[in-house]
Amino acid sequence: MNSEKKRKTADLLSICIKAGKAVKGFDSAAEAAENGKAHAILTACDASEKTVKEIRFICGKHGVTVIESELSKAETAQLCGKETAVLAICDDGFAKGFLKFEKND
Repeated sequence: MNSEKKRKTADLLSICIKAGKAVKGFDSAAEAAENGKAHAILTACDASEKTVKEIRFICGKHGVTVIESELSKAETAQLCGKETAVLAICDDGFAKGFLKFEKND
């Protein structure tokens, strides 16, 4: 696991949450994808296979990128106050930032 990438992801997610551009939880994130509000979906590294499969299916229908982050559900809880395996990123700039981390892997 790349700790530098993980730290950068956590830092960017923290800013994204403070800016009000992240939607927490599977149902809320799926709704954001379906409504065209989500620019990307982040999944926790310890999300269940079923959860990842379902969110990929929903995002595939609506053209939303799914990013498997290195953050665990517990780590997302520290950042946003809710343990969740799925977060929708509802800002294009933030979404591009997360994608940049993935491509630099």
